[in-house]
Amino acid sequence: MNKPWLNNSFISEQEFRLSNSMRLVWEQHVYWTRLTINSIAFSLPDLDANTARLLRNATDMGNLLKPYYGNNVASKFSSLIREHLVIAAELVTAAKAGNQRAVADAERRWYANGEEIAEFLSTINPFISRREFQEMFFEHLALTEKEAVLILQRDFTRSIAVFDKIEEEALQMADTITAAIVRQFPRKFRIW
Repeated sequence: MNKPWLNNSFISEQEFRLSNSMRLVWEQHVYWTRLTINSIAFSLPDLDANTARLLRNATDMGNLLKPYYGNNVASKFSSLIREHLVIAAELVTAAKAGNQRAVADAERRWYANGEEIAEFLSTINPFISRREFQEMFFEHLALTEKEAVLILQRDFTRSIAVFDKIEEEALQMADTITAAIVRQFPRKFRIW
């Protein structure tokens, strides 16, 4: 069964499902990140539960790649995303403690990890531009850092405005990955 989508065109059921699944894991990525930032910032009792759920997202993201690239690629991507999330938590914890040296170290490692993620995706899929994805991912990092600072400063209204941008960017990254997979594996997404 085909589903109508943008511009009165049709996409296959497989593409529709991949798109929805990819968007869902990226939405979850930013929502659980925000919840974890709040838990760290305010020493909430749900920190361990939120962190565990956030880290599960890394596995979920990798699992979406498994049907196209296999277990090793899925595992590597999950590992890179997990590292991204762990470093983010370190960054927020250091910022909360006012430890500028630890903030700078975490920030340096966070951006290096972002470069690795963009490089990895462009290596497995020729339709993902390393430069373009890295720009998107770096914007994601900058916005998330800004969101965390605003939360730590208790400027919740502005943090929500930043989060709206984070969410939009996450969906762009999801769509970029989906479109690239569809282009790389067109036989898996045929309408007829």
